[in-house]
Amino acid sequence: MLISVPATSANLGPGFDTLGLAINLRNEIVIKPSRFLSLSTHGEGCKNPKIKRNSLFLHIFNEQYKKLTGKQNTFRFEFTNRIPISRGLGSSSAVIVAAITAAHVAAGIKYNKRRILNSSLRYEHHPDNITPAVMGGFNVACIEGDRIYSKKRRLPSYLRAVLVIPDRTISTSKSRNVLPKHYSKEEMVFSLSRAAYMTALFMSESWDLLRIASKDRIHQERRMKMMPELFAVQKLALDSGALMSTLSGSGSTFFTLCYEDDAPKIEKRLSDRFPQFRVFNCELDNYGVIGKY
Repeated sequence: MLISVPATSANLGPGFDTLGLAINLRNEIVIKPSRFLSLSTHGEGCKNPKIKRNSLFLHIFNEQYKKLTGKQNTFRFEFTNRIPISRGLGSSSAVIVAAITAAHVAAGIKYNKRRILNSSLRYEHHPDNITPAVMGGFNVACIEGDRIYSKKRRLPSYLRAVLVIPDRTISTSKSRNVLPKHYSKEEMVFSLSRAAYMTALFMSESWDLLRIASKDRIHQERRMKMMPELFAVQKLALDSGALMSTLSGSGSTFFTLCYEDDAPKIEKRLSDRFPQFRVFNCELDNYGVIGKY
């Protein structure tokens, strides 16, 4: 059995806890029946004892598998991690989505993506990452009760994501603590109007206006101050022809959307300017989580 789940970039500037898209940088889990539990981990985080234990994945998988089958069978799990850990690319959401999907596949139950998404809400209460991880593409999502309501738009192949991944993290909890408890009406109107406008631009494929729509006054600049180099990353990306350049999730990764033809130039300029950071030139993803035999 093979489970594959993409990286995600959430918020996209003004779409705080609401907007997100999927990136073709995938974690994979191979699952085999076994007489006893065994794990192996390769790639990102493979030397981290906490990541190697995959305790979050196993907790969710076992809980969901027992719920679906009434059994507690054992398996061998082989993890290949490509999503950088704790860098704002949805690594935690990928674990949650993969575990729930894996439980369905291992149980021999055909999974429904909407069901996977709503089950994920039990473990992750911010839909901007889990929704594109499940659905792929660009997503706008909201929560009503215990359900996520979302709308997806497929992303064209002529767009690329250039990711700048710093050599240190910005923890989600710390980055939320830098946000004020109260905002002015002007700040809220500024960001709400741009989140709505960005949604319309993605749905209508009006890419050249994203630079205006991706501005934010709720969280982005406040979080970027925790790693001031990110201001220079954003400026260089935009000066080099990016359609938009935003903090990915709570950081520390910076996400840049651009045309395919511009991606190598932007990648090189960012790599040359910031040699201490990793820079990835990635395709976008329209498939979301995949589980198969």
